[in-house]
Amino acid sequence: MFEQGVIRPPSEASSLLVRVTRNCPWNRCHICPAFKGKKFSRRSVEEVKKDIDMMAAFYGPRSRSFTSAFLQDADSLILPADELVEIIGHIKKTFPSIERITTYARAKSMKKKNPRDYQRLREAGLNRIHTGMESGSIEVLKLIRKGITPKDILVGGRRVAESGISLSEYIMPGVGGRALSREHALETARLLNQIRPNFIRVRTFAVHPQSPLQKMVEEGTFEPMNDEEIVREIRLLLENLDEIPSHFRCGDFSLNLLMNVDGRLDDRKQAMLDEIDRYLALTQEEKQAYSLIQRSYPGMMDLSVVKDKDVVEQAAIKIKSLESREADGFNKYVRRLMSFQLPQPQTDAWG
Repeated sequence: MFEQGVIRPPSEASSLLVRVTRNCPWNRCHICPAFKGKKFSRRSVEEVKKDIDMMAAFYGPRSRSFTSAFLQDADSLILPADELVEIIGHIKKTFPSIERITTYARAKSMKKKNPRDYQRLREAGLNRIHTGMESGSIEVLKLIRKGITPKDILVGGRRVAESGISLSEYIMPGVGGRALSREHALETARLLNQIRPNFIRVRTFAVHPQSPLQKMVEEGTFEPMNDEEIVREIRLLLENLDEIPSHFRCGDFSLNLLMNVDGRLDDRKQAMLDEIDRYLALTQEEKQAYSLIQRSYPGMMDLSVVKDKDVVEQAAIKIKSLESREADGFNKYVRRLMSFQLPQPQTDAWG
């Protein structure tokens, strides 16, 4: 049977998943649990092509329903351009209905590919690259042990953006904690303004219970932010983004508290700021009620839900109970709920 990896972007939920590498070549960061305890390996072109052929046989007539394919796992661009071109060509030959082919890539691998490589990949059919910058702050990148620098992010991102391949940059509000929040927002905005990606995908940070950052929380060396603080950080980031032709995307990730903050910066920036200000104008009781409901039942929920006094009163009973159990009980409960939505490690080992 053909192989498939454990994660893909939400926007690739209906895509054909083609595994060209196994796991992550870095795999030392403090925020991603997906590949911990697993070794990275490259798959040969022939092995991948056999998988593609087996997929075609497995899906049979349903093969024609696929219009997009996603190359797994965490960093397909680590493979030579020649190999990727051959794999992409085989996908398009075997699944002629596929119109879009996308992949994850790390900034260092994006940086190593030259303009000619990107031209060949684009002509072969690679349409979009998803990459996790997380932050534009060197201090935050060091904190989370990301293994890249702002310069890596800038050079790699610009090369993709200039090639004509669509670029999705992922950012992570809250990942710097309280101490680095302002720097995180401003430096991330500064870098994004230079890269000008097609998509800025917001991925609100949640602490995985097994992660080194959770140990830092327990030791008091990392202060996690609450929902309101993270929303204020997003506002600072958004306020400092230029009106570039980028889609600022909160609506495709349920850990984002305000999923309605979603739209193109050159068209809806002020409308998105206004939506954030609607939340910030709520009373403290209404903000907490909204967090409790959204974290318990994640989805695209309008702020008007907490204008119902009965809803707020019912939430207040639960919040009071949580606060009586332990110090900062409500925020700790919210963080636990958020952690349930994270990918789980394939092994018990984080390192």
